[in-house]
Amino acid sequence: MAYVAVPKDLTKVRSKLIFNLTPRQLICFGTAALIGAPVYFLTRGALGSSLSTMLLVVLTLPFFFLAMYEKDGQPFEKVLWTMIQAKYLYPAERPYLTAPKRKAPGRAGDRTKSVPQKRRSKNKKKYGI
Repeated sequence: MAYVAVPKDLTKVRSKLIFNLTPRQLICFGTAALIGAPVYFLTRGALGSSLSTMLLVVLTLPFFFLAMYEKDGQPFEKVLWTMIQAKYLYPAERPYLTAPKRKAPGRAGDRTKSVPQKRRSKNKKKYGI
């Protein structure tokens, strides 16, 4: 009897269009083809076949990377934006900016409250102590 395996985590299931590729992958691969093919055919005569091929690879690799890279279910530009926010846009330390309404009594290192001096008793004055 034929059966179909159903994955337990359905969030990783993507809709596929043509050639079992997602729409994002189709757009990125199409853009790479639209940029890479004319560059190859226009530079093949002037630079030679091997240099034109290297130029084609260098120009199309970023599009392949954008199509295929994914970390924690997020595409590269979302991961990059999160890294930029964490590193440059928001400070690393977030100081406690609000002042407390009252100070806690008896805290170690709290020097704001002055401790009154002991009064000398009359006996100490009398005896010169």
